[in-house]
Amino acid sequence: MMALTLVTILDHPIAQKYLSRSGLNHAISVAERALTLATKRGLDADTATKAALLHDIGHYEWYTDGTWNYDLYRQNDIHAIKGAERAHKLLIRLGEEPARAKEIALAVLLHTDSYLPPGAINRTPLQQLVHDADTLEEQPGGLHHYEKIDFEEAMRRLDAIDAVVHRFAHLPRIASEN
Repeated sequence: MMALTLVTILDHPIAQKYLSRSGLNHAISVAERALTLATKRGLDADTATKAALLHDIGHYEWYTDGTWNYDLYRQNDIHAIKGAERAHKLLIRLGEEPARAKEIALAVLLHTDSYLPPGAINRTPLQQLVHDADTLEEQPGGLHHYEKIDFEEAMRRLDAIDAVVHRFAHLPRIASEN
């Protein structure tokens, strides 16, 4: 079976619909950051970039009188919960190995704590990586969700990430000293 790529994920209508809603440029920028962080931290670049690309797939649109209401969104947001479910279903549909689909979905679920009561989340290294990549791309007032990108440019950037991930997949793993 051929590995599921980011390009294949974005080629699916469900991914296009929901990633466009939450900011496709942001999703790709977070995936690019995740690739860099995975390389530095010695984590699996394939799972990291998929979780990063899909981290906001559960976003809702919160409008008041036709205008985006960021405060209403922050008060009522559960996008990570919806996103974990949506990402898992999409990945399974596209043929991702079920255990990997679950790991990616959990990273989507725990990339933010905005929907939880105050307190610390004990994240796995992958979940922390997605959280960190997202945080590095954030802009005040959620502006990172509004940066536009042409679909062909989006596919080109994802293809570049896929190429690097593919190269890493064929390198021998170096055991960590833990």
